[in-house]
Amino acid sequence: MGKKEIIKKLLMTLGEKFSVSLGIDLSKRRASEIFKWFLASILFGARISETIAVNTYREFKKQGVLTPDKILKRKWEGLVGILDNGGYVRYDFKTATKLLRIMKDLKDKYDGDLNRLHQISQDSEDLENNIKNLGTGIGDVTVNIFLRELRGIWKKAEPLPGPLVIEGARYLNVIPQKLKSGEKILERLKTVWQKSKVRGKDFVNFEASLLRLAKDHLRKGKEFPLK
Repeated sequence: MGKKEIIKKLLMTLGEKFSVSLGIDLSKRRASEIFKWFLASILFGARISETIAVNTYREFKKQGVLTPDKILKRKWEGLVGILDNGGYVRYDFKTATKLLRIMKDLKDKYDGDLNRLHQISQDSEDLENNIKNLGTGIGDVTVNIFLRELRGIWKKAEPLPGPLVIEGARYLNVIPQKLKSGEKILERLKTVWQKSKVRGKDFVNFEASLLRLAKDHLRKGKEFPLK
């Protein structure tokens, strides 16, 4: 099986965007949908299983708590309850506190609109810093998760590939083992994608497939059939 065929098989099997799997549509840049993905990214960003993060996001959705105002209105006790119902028990107190601080900053600085945050940001680096400066506790992992799926939607969303994406790419030999620079790895991955595009998919699908390959297969010792 050639490289192009391998990439096609990978995308068709593992390439669904994480936002799409949650029923979030980022394509139209609607502030409400971008916020939903931001909330999900915060939940995904903790050292907790993907299943628990997904279940917890769905609990927020079930209870209709998917805007900055509604999160603030639930207050700390209400947020702890939602987090516990989703199985987010290990980080419930800490995350409830963090969410309240983030929402207050988002309201105070950007009228609760993440599109406004993007518009005000000078460049990719400034965008990442502005996100990290919301409340306390937004780290590189959360920012990378959030911006990866906004690539091509927000002009300034150009995060470098995360460790799992790089691990998957190295396994497929689409980037040299000796290549260490994040900027050069991103450039190389984009070149590979341009040569191996799959109809109906985009570069973000490619990144998602590489991430899942590493997370759900390589790190669990599970084979993914590439022949």
